[in-house]
Order: sequence, then C-alpha cells, then structure tokens
Amino acid sequence: MPAMSQSVPLSVLDLAPIAEGSTASQALANSLDLARHAERLGYRRFWLAEHHNMTGIASAATAVVIGHVAAGTSSIRVGAGGIMLPNHAPLVIAEQFGTLAALHPGRIDLGLGRAPGTDMATARALRRTLTGGADSFPEDVVELLSYFEPARPDQRVVAVPGAGQDVEVWILGSSTFGAQLAAMLGLPYAFASHFAPQQMMQALELYRRTFRPSARLDRPHAMVGLNVFAADTDEEAQTLFSSLQQAFVNLRSGRPGPLPAPDPGFGARMGAEDKAMLASALSCSVVGSPETVRTGIAAFAERTGADEIIVTAQIFDHAARLRSFEIVAGARDALARA
Repeated sequence: MPAMSQSVPLSVLDLAPIAEGSTASQALANSLDLARHAERLGYRRFWLAEHHNMTGIASAATAVVIGHVAAGTSSIRVGAGGIMLPNHAPLVIAEQFGTLAALHPGRIDLGLGRAPGTDMATARALRRTLTGGADSFPEDVVELLSYFEPARPDQRVVAVPGAGQDVEVWILGSSTFGAQLAAMLGLPYAFASHFAPQQMMQALELYRRTFRPSARLDRPHAMVGLNVFAADTDEEAQTLFSSLQQAFVNLRSGRPGPLPAPDPGFGARMGAEDKAMLASALSCSVVGSPETVRTGIAAFAERTGADEIIVTAQIFDHAARLRSFEIVAGARDALARA
C-alpha cells in the first residue's frame, strides 16, 4: 500500500450533470470545459458514464460525448466509466471505440459494466429484448476483446475501425463479480466505491490475489471511485455536497431528476432512514477545505492501496466544480512533495 505521503494518480469521472434550471446543451459544454480544466491540472483520465432515462444526466450517448471531449482536448485520456455492455452488441461497441481510437490514438479507454444503467422498461426500449443481458456479460466481454485483435485472414466479422486499435479496456464493478472477471482476463479493474462501497475491500483483495497476467496487463491495476467536494472552507464544501445528498435521496425514493441546488439545511432535516442510506452509499466521500481534502485523499489511498483514484463531484455550480477539482489537484501535488 502507498504511504500517506505518496501521491496516487487522480482521474475524473463526470456524469455530465444537468442542473435544475439548466439544459443538456449546457451540461455537455460544462463537461468539455471541465475536461480541459482537468487536463491543465494534470489529471490522468476523464471518464463519462452511460445512464438512460435520467433527466439529470446528459451522457446517455456516451461514445458521442467521449468523441466531443476528446476532440476538445489534446493529451488527457478520455473514456467510458462505463459502457453498460448488456445494452449493446459487442461488435457495435468495438466499432464505436475503434473509431474513437482511430481519431484519437493512444487516448481512449473503455470501461465495461454489466448493469443496464437504467430501469427495466428503458432497458427493453434500448435492446427490444432482455435475452442474454447481464448473464452473458463475460462472454460478451471476451467477444468484444476479440474484435480489437488484429484481424485474421479467415475472420468473417471484422470491426472496422476496431481491429488492431489501441483501446485500453477496463472491467467496472461494485461487487466481487467484476473483480473475478477482471482478474481472470488480466484487465485493469475500477470499483464503484463512490456510490456502492460495501464490498470494496473484499473485491480489491480478490482481484489482486487471483489476477492472471495477460497480453494487455502484466500485474493488477485497481482504480477506486471517491466523491470529493472541496471548497475554501469545510462549511462551504458541506453545502456543495448537499446537492448530491438530495439527488441520492430523490433517486432512492423513485424521484430522479435534475441535480438540485445546494441546500445548507438539508442534512438537518433528513430523517433517520435517509441519513443511514446516505451514510452507507456515500461513505467513500471527502468533503471539506484543502487541508481536509489532502488528509482525506491520503487516508483513502492508504486504506485501499489504489493504483489510481477516480474523483467525482456532482456540484450544482460549474465554477464551484472547477474550483473543487483545482483544490483536489493541489492536494495531490502537496502529497507528492511530502
């Protein structure tokens, strides 16, 4: 595990949040602006997530948004965190990400998840049938990986673009299932601890212990998700955090919607059940001033032994979100100097 003084590389997970009173167009413009900001600050990756039928998230057409962000940046890796593979034919994803890699060589990541990223009615609308789905996820991953291999002379179905393209493929997970699959296939693994932290340590241990080297990766490489809400003071950061708290309560209550404005009194008004739910779901969160963030990130890195940390922040005000990621980068740099 890294010592607290060691700096772990940081990446960004963006859900392209649509704030109350705003639009998808503005959310996507904000995502590109944030990606450029992250690139200047030295973040390693900028990932976008696939969700459907969510009025507060603008990244449903994830590959399209990745292309938009990659075209507007020059060096940061851009990818999916992730593509929900049960919603798609593996060949389609191979062609999409093969095209992205052809346009932006050496910069495209493809994180794969086995959840639908939506409700069952929307999953049916996406696929017309639920045949296969999550149950065939391992086979679909293997098929997808095969399309990125150089084409064979006798190969009847070839991904063009796709075959021979340099796409960095990850397995995503919030349980031990993804950890086992990533280890078996010799792929990097990203754990969704920013919203489902319960099995984080168990999954990381299993992944590292059972990892099999592959042509893609010779040793285990684990990235973990962390909510970080940073501001000049602890109080201000807690106020920013209230937007995510409200969004989670709304989602778990069956009332998903745009990202709510901050509400300083929200925590005090919450009932015991909502408080317990948030304490569990959002336990991997660091909220506070620059010093609070520095010590919180260091402690999380030490606890998990993460090779990378992917930071996410559902912050209502775009300027405050830019400032938060700036503070986080400062914390990373301070740890590197320590």
